Amino acid sequence: MPSDRPLFSAFPHEDYLAHQPEIDAAVQRTLGGNSYILGGEVSAFEQEFADYTGTRHSIGVANGTDAIELILRALGIGAGAKVAVPSHTAVASASGISRAGAAPVFVDIDLETFTLSPQSLQRLLESPHGKDVRAVLAVHLYGHPAAWEELSAIAQKYNVVLIEDCAQAHGATHHGRKVGGLGRAAAFSFYPTKNLGAIGDGGAITTNDADLADRIRVIRQYGWKQRYISECEGVNSRLDEIQAAILRVKLRTLAASIRTRRELAAHYNEKLSLCPDVVVPDTCAGCEHGRHLYVIRGTRRDALMAHLSARGIPVALHYPAAVHQQPAYQHVTAISPPLTNTELAVSQILTLPLHPYLQPDAVDAVCDAIADFSA
Repeated sequence: MPSDRPLFSAFPHEDYLAHQPEIDAAVQRTLGGNSYILGGEVSAFEQEFADYTGTRHSIGVANGTDAIELILRALGIGAGAKVAVPSHTAVASASGISRAGAAPVFVDIDLETFTLSPQSLQRLLESPHGKDVRAVLAVHLYGHPAAWEELSAIAQKYNVVLIEDCAQAHGATHHGRKVGGLGRAAAFSFYPTKNLGAIGDGGAITTNDADLADRIRVIRQYGWKQRYISECEGVNSRLDEIQAAILRVKLRTLAASIRTRRELAAHYNEKLSLCPDVVVPDTCAGCEHGRHLYVIRGTRRDALMAHLSARGIPVALHYPAAVHQQPAYQHVTAISPPLTNTELAVSQILTLPLHPYLQPDAVDAVCDAIADFSA
């Protein structure tokens, strides 16, 4: 019997529909609870998310960009300091650094994983421009964990703090440990399209450092330890009670949804591995990919993108320009090491549809269209 379900359904709306009774009940419970700011839902979610990531502390904040800013502020990394970050990332990674008062310095990526290149970081830290680098923001881009052992060794050698940007990596693991508990602290985003997505903005910080967690909690609410008395210059960055209630519902099925993402990605890899026009994303030994995005590389990317779009296949670019290529950050290029792999990747990357509600026949349709293009 033919189905009236579209081949490429609307995500993340379908995620809401899949959880609608539980989400609606959670929202009504919150609305009727008379505690709307940093109440019981946020506290419960913070504990549940800490348990999920295997960390001691989770602090809910307004969004993932704030999470980066608050980590740096709590570490005292601001004016006069530099933070190394890959240029091949969402601009939010650099924005959070700038908002903390520090200066981003861009490093190159590894082409196989799209994550920060340890060799490029080493080159930066050995250069005159590396002397003021106080921290490294390692972005687990698309859901692949960064090369943690190599980065940790370099960070220790040069006495810099290693921080995780986990905005796209919920559920990814590195040698059995979930991301979020690898570095000094980690920033998460719950933007609606993420593996764990709110219905609106939201973010969290995870850490095993109790003192750092306490400082972050103070900074996120005006610098208050005592209500209305600011001990330091803080901000207003609080995870909303309603979003926390929604996230608690979705967290229960996060492991299952990530398994589905991995199965669909494996299906893509199998069908596309013999296509001469594309390079499929691989996973390094010892890592489990979060599979937030499925990003291929193609030497004829623009033509392939047009071909797929003409067939009604929703494709995208993550991202159409590296951060250092964008007007607001072009001035940073002069103090960054060569970004050769980054600039090559930007010209080749193409994001194919991937989410937990995508059916295998939709993956087949995408792969068949790419095979037709290659032929």
